[in-house]
Amino acid sequence: MTAETSSNAVINANGLCLTFDSSDGPVHALKDVDLQIDKGDFVSFIGPSGCGKTTLLRVIADLEHPTRGSITVNGMTPEQARLERAYGYVFQAPALLAWRSIERNVGLPLEIMGISAAEKAERVARTLELVGLDGFGRKFPWQLSGGMQQRASIARALAFDADLLLMDEPFGALDEIVRDHLNEQLLELWRKTGKTICFVTHSIPEAVYLSNKIVVMSPRPGRVADIIESNLPDERPLDIRESKGFLEIAQRVRAGLRQGQL
Repeated sequence: MTAETSSNAVINANGLCLTFDSSDGPVHALKDVDLQIDKGDFVSFIGPSGCGKTTLLRVIADLEHPTRGSITVNGMTPEQARLERAYGYVFQAPALLAWRSIERNVGLPLEIMGISAAEKAERVARTLELVGLDGFGRKFPWQLSGGMQQRASIARALAFDADLLLMDEPFGALDEIVRDHLNEQLLELWRKTGKTICFVTHSIPEAVYLSNKIVVMSPRPGRVADIIESNLPDERPLDIRESKGFLEIAQRVRAGLRQGQL
């Protein structure tokens, strides 16, 4: 690895292993994961259920702790990165508080951080506009569709302006039409902000459409079976999914998934 590449790394994992203790014996969730994610990358993690995709995301977020190997986030330990609020995390479900308005849900991390009321209001308004929810701040979660709730969850993760966004299957429970729309919006958000995004998905088309890099993981114990660089253009209308280049990348992802099972 060159010095130039190293200085650009947001996430750097070397020989990362994680084993859980259970009543049935040890569960080897991750094994010898070597991975570098650079500033501005949109990286999708894809693999069979139980392969460690979400576990790896949780290690990055300091929600799980490796049993061997090393990992840094912005040159810090995951714990330091968490304390520095170096990332935003979007869960599978929106996890919005029903008794708080959307703007108060989005502003909750800023309240915890002690941000002034004026700055909090400015940040909330800016992030709601960024995700297309300007005008909905005074609504409550139950008044919004599932897709809009998930956009509010993304806004909350963006509110404290971290450069790294961790997303754990945020669109998995949505119907295909809504999912397509949010994929388009997320891609536009990435282009506008230049943030580094780590995105867990089970969908090959979603991974190929969104990412400039796709990490294919093997069944447990989770290993990196392949890392696929995308050569698709930055501007990606939905119908690009029918193009030859898109289908070739999708086929390589499928081949990586099959190879990882061997």
